[in-house]
Amino acid sequence: MTGDGTTSLEDKLLAAAGPLDVTLYTRPGCHLCEEAKAQIAALLKHAGARLREVNIDSDPVLRARHDCDVPVIYLGARKVAKHRVDLGQFRRQLDEARAATQT
Repeated sequence: MTGDGTTSLEDKLLAAAGPLDVTLYTRPGCHLCEEAKAQIAALLKHAGARLREVNIDSDPVLRARHDCDVPVIYLGARKVAKHRVDLGQFRRQLDEARAATQT
């Protein structure tokens, strides 16, 4: 939600995200963002997940929301990591999401 109580386009995209849709909020020049992206790449491929990378500097609402927290990672509509990725936990979350899509 934006500060005025309305829902931004990005909020709508997150709400509509499937269980294996991964959103990475990042910004150019962020070494932690590049590190997180590299770390999760093989896990995403293995799980059949889709990555959507979003530059927070292209949207004032996202910049205000995530300015000091990038990278921020969402799995579906749920925030699962910020700053650094716990790969074991992220793997489990992906496995659970993949299992849920197969039942």
